[in-house]
Amino acid sequence: MDHSLIAARSSDVITGEMLAGLAVILAVAFLFARLVKRIRQPTVMGEIIAGLALGPSLLGLLPGDPVEALFPADARPILQALSQLGLVLFMFGIGYEMDFARLRGTGRRVTLVSLSSVALPFALGAGLAILLFPWYDKSQLSTDGVLAPALFLGAAMSITAFPVLARIIAEGGMQRSRIGAMALACAAIQDFLAWCVLAVIVVIATASGPWPLARMVLESGLFLVILLYAVRPGLRWLMAPERPWTAGSSLIHTILVTGLLVSAWATNEIGLHAVFGAFAFGAVVPRGHIEAQAPQVAERIEQTSLFLLPVFFTVTGLSVDLGGLGGHGVIMTVAVVLVACAGKFVGAAGSARLSGASGAESMMLGVLLNARGLTELVILNVGLGLGVLDSRLFSAMVVMALVTTFMTGPLLQRLGFHEELGPLPVPRKSAEKGV
Repeated sequence: MDHSLIAARSSDVITGEMLAGLAVILAVAFLFARLVKRIRQPTVMGEIIAGLALGPSLLGLLPGDPVEALFPADARPILQALSQLGLVLFMFGIGYEMDFARLRGTGRRVTLVSLSSVALPFALGAGLAILLFPWYDKSQLSTDGVLAPALFLGAAMSITAFPVLARIIAEGGMQRSRIGAMALACAAIQDFLAWCVLAVIVVIATASGPWPLARMVLESGLFLVILLYAVRPGLRWLMAPERPWTAGSSLIHTILVTGLLVSAWATNEIGLHAVFGAFAFGAVVPRGHIEAQAPQVAERIEQTSLFLLPVFFTVTGLSVDLGGLGGHGVIMTVAVVLVACAGKFVGAAGSARLSGASGAESMMLGVLLNARGLTELVILNVGLGLGVLDSRLFSAMVVMALVTTFMTGPLLQRLGFHEELGPLPVPRKSAEKGV
């Protein structure tokens, strides 16, 4: 038989398997998203749970290996590519929505809370990594030492899910309150610091010597300089209202998607993860020009990313096997959840109280900043790809992300939010939407 016909048929089979798997992912994600809304949880929580349910942790418990039947090995690279596309589109949106004006003049309390609720979880996470390092599966690590795993776990513990937090604040009616604005400002600062630390970890973990390390640092610096001093002014000129070609949104849409993909490719080539390039491009684009000329473009990109994110959650779920944790894995999971909650809550609530906030404000701020959500999963996937954590700790950290996000809403209801905590001007519309 002609080998070309065999290859073509094989390609058709793989395409069919991918399409069937994609249909199942989207349907199950929609179902779980509707279910969690009934218990007043963000939609993204349902999509994350759906991704875990389609993996070995739940679907894999059924006889006949249904996980392999739904997501065979040949189709998984395509799903992985789709998940990465959704991820870089999402990270562009995070950079685009990042209001760096919040980082200027945010006040002594916000600065203190932000730094302490990063420093304490980072220290506790790094210390926990050192304690748990003997239990790591060293065959899954890309480094022999404990430095990169410790730094990574510290950074992962320090993160606050800015998009999910914005969604929780909006749905809780806190968008006009002082505490809601403080939480968003703190989350913006924390995420910025955590991504900076993660970039350093990527360089440490992937560079094989002093020269590759220096090369990656120089190339990363050059990339940022080009974005700030060439790309940003160029986009401002290109998208200025007086330009005749900016009358429609199709050109701006093309420029943004092309730019974020090229930026993601550039940081991937440098040796950093593709998410850094997409995030950086989103942060430097002239948002004022875009919102004046074609405000619907950013929403289109966001909707595309939201359509593909369930694929990312499922690909993540395929790497999580809660049934295979074992005794050490259960201890790891409990330790990770306790350290994550204690570090964030004590770091945020304690520093807020010391800076003069009321007890109610301090506790509410600690609860809000403890939410990890989707941003945590992004960082964990970067760490798993880098080889700075093994699959068992990866599973434990995914559980932590779910627990800390899931508990935020009920704890806020328990504490009881009151409008007298202080009104503020209405925040930007994008912060109210969240993910």
